[in-house]
Amino acid sequence: FDVLVTTNLFGDILSDLAAGLVGGLGMTPGANIGADAAIFEAVHGSAPDIAGKGVANPTALLLAAAMMLDHCRLVGEAARLRQAIADTLNVDQVRTGDLGGRASTAEYTRALVSRIANG
Repeated sequence: FDVLVTTNLFGDILSDLAAGLVGGLGMTPGANIGADAAIFEAVHGSAPDIAGKGVANPTALLLAAAMMLDHCRLVGEAARLRQAIADTLNVDQVRTGDLGGRASTAEYTRALVSRIANG
C-alpha cells in the first residue's frame, strides 16, 4: 500500500509492526502531511528509559529529515542524506546496538557526519 488511513491507535500499532520488517523502530520514519502543514518524526516514542545513555539509534529521525527535505523539494539533499545513512550502515558497518553493532549514538552520528562531509 502507498497510503493507509486509520485511527491514531491502529496507526501506531501498524507502524510498530511494520517497523520490524525494516530493522526495528530505530529505522522507521513517519510523516503527517496535510494541505497546510507537515510534521516529520521518528515513529517511536521518546524512550525516556534510554535517554542520556548513548544507545539510541538516530536513523529514524534522520530518515524523517530526508522525507522533510523531499517535501521541501530539496531532493538532492535528501538523496545525499539517505546515501550517507546507507553507506554508514552497509559500507562502514557502523551500527548501533539495536542493529547488532557496538556504536554509541555519538559514534554513529560522527561516522554519518563524516560520510556526508566526505561523500
